[in-house]
Amino acid sequence: MPLLRIRTEIEDRPGRLALLTAALAERGANILGLSVQMDTEGVVDEFIVDVPAGGAGARELAETLGAGGGVRTAVRPARAQELVDETTRALALAARLRTEPRAVPAILAELLRADESSWATGPAPDGADGEDGDDRCVLLVPVGGGRAVRLRRFGLPFTATEAARADALVRAALPAERPRPASRRVPLRDGTHVVVRPIERRDADAVRALHERCSLESRRMRYFSPKPYPPPRAVERFCEPAHGLTLVAEGPDGSLLALAHLIHLVDPGVAEVAFLVEDAWQGRGLGRALAGLLLTHGRDRGLVELRASALSENARMRRLLVSLGGRTRRTDEDGIVEIRLRLDGRAAASDSPAHSRTA
Repeated sequence: MPLLRIRTEIEDRPGRLALLTAALAERGANILGLSVQMDTEGVVDEFIVDVPAGGAGARELAETLGAGGGVRTAVRPARAQELVDETTRALALAARLRTEPRAVPAILAELLRADESSWATGPAPDGADGEDGDDRCVLLVPVGGGRAVRLRRFGLPFTATEAARADALVRAALPAERPRPASRRVPLRDGTHVVVRPIERRDADAVRALHERCSLESRRMRYFSPKPYPPPRAVERFCEPAHGLTLVAEGPDGSLLALAHLIHLVDPGVAEVAFLVEDAWQGRGLGRALAGLLLTHGRDRGLVELRASALSENARMRRLLVSLGGRTRRTDEDGIVEIRLRLDGRAAASDSPAHSRTA
């Protein structure tokens, strides 16, 4: 019986996967492998199935999944060796990469089943168009030293999950110590300099004082309600690397002027960003400076996408992130939008319902 690899996109809603598996069963397809991946426009489900001789072909299976809610379905032949456990396969490739570091392009191509792989020297471009006109079919994986690996798959776009997997493999097999973000002096538009550094546990009182100086409206824009200030345990969580990264901006008098958060999400390669800037320091370029630093740290951490939830009336936040390349999406909550900003040079999806899950 022939083996097939089937990939289709569905909405991230309960019950959608069950509809697809039932549709495949009706066609006599036996599911031997399943992978659920996240991408900017929803969830990508990938199946390895065998079908009985004389059973449904690629077109029929694609039409069946389309009737079950799948879109952009691709059906490809698969090999029996592709049924190996994905975690085991990734660990084996990591071990191989440690002993053959020059084989990065070939190993990444095997990891993501790419059709082409090559070195790309110099800074990664803002985008890379495939010959088929779909830049989602091209993936640039930074490997350090100003180099990257360019992967291409014909007619089968790379997902955000796959981009995160490739980056994780490179970091695991070719480790480079991730330096702790250092304090730095940042100039603002009026020539004033502030110090931006990672938050510390000793900042709990200063964080509370910052919130008390902020207006009710500024706190409402940040928290969607006039929250007084975060409890001390929240500041402790902000200091934990597993939670993400929180930066604080110090004024000339040593008081905290702003908070900027990079918070890890359940979705691989994705983090949430949020900002609070004291009213007297708004409109002076501080928010933009902090956003730029978070983008840099996000890329350094191998993130593929940053997301921010905002009240639809928060024009300042929306303008800032859109000016940096973000796209605005509707959500299921009235009055709340989500801005998504890709860090791999490709545009984020827009104008469709968003679903974000915080770790």
